[in-house]
Amino acid sequence: MAERTLARTRSELTDFLLHHRHKLTPADVGLPVTGRRRTPGLRREEVATLAGVGLTWYTWFEQGRDISVSEDFLLNISRALKLDDAECCHLFLLAHRRPPPPEGYQWQEIPPRVQILMDDLAARPAYVINMRWDVIAWNAAADALFDFNSRNQEGRNLLRMLFADPELRRRLPVWREEAPKVLTQFRCDLAMAPDDPALVSLVDELKSVSPDFKRWWSMPAQGSYMQGICNMLDTSGQPQQFEHQVLTVDEHRHLWMVVYFAAEGEPKSPGAE
Repeated sequence: MAERTLARTRSELTDFLLHHRHKLTPADVGLPVTGRRRTPGLRREEVATLAGVGLTWYTWFEQGRDISVSEDFLLNISRALKLDDAECCHLFLLAHRRPPPPEGYQWQEIPPRVQILMDDLAARPAYVINMRWDVIAWNAAADALFDFNSRNQEGRNLLRMLFADPELRRRLPVWREEAPKVLTQFRCDLAMAPDDPALVSLVDELKSVSPDFKRWWSMPAQGSYMQGICNMLDTSGQPQQFEHQVLTVDEHRHLWMVVYFAAEGEPKSPGAE
């Protein structure tokens, strides 16, 4: 395998920036069209102005010169060039050799096919969460188990539900054994963005409303990791046991789908005998 040299990376960075600058038009970014242009796309000075950076600094950056640029600089360039999440990540990897800092709170809509996939799971509860563990999409089986539809957007957060919802806690027969394991998994996700304001504010909020959360948070991580709730009483009071599978929905936006499988045997679809 050929070594990925710094010179090669700078060449790829230049090609990447030129490609995205040339494919945009002034109208795409809200600039007036003034006369005929000799070259396609935006001019360097237009990108620099849109990003709020110096023209000389952007020119050197596009040329692949050996300069240091900040995360804010790269994020501003990404916005100016209208890069999507995957393209922004690529820019960071070319410039910093690491992805951009993740954002904990993202309430984007999921692609329609992801919702279709969850709906096709029928009797298996499934939902999509972001890094902050906000539930942003779910299927009917998950709603029957967690009653997501009756909760407001703020209330559809798994950590809030687990530590601040007395009714849900009543339906968790081994809550004290399982809640610390779920918290251990959340700590793992938090490590990707420990200073994210949305994540920090959620932790502070739960410390104030749940003595158990506050006590466990001050202690080292306990037990194994647990991706979801394993033991629940359904709405009729019948015990349910689950195992989980986590699928990546969007690695750049840090969205995951959690699918619940019956721990013993296969769940029956509605209407099945």
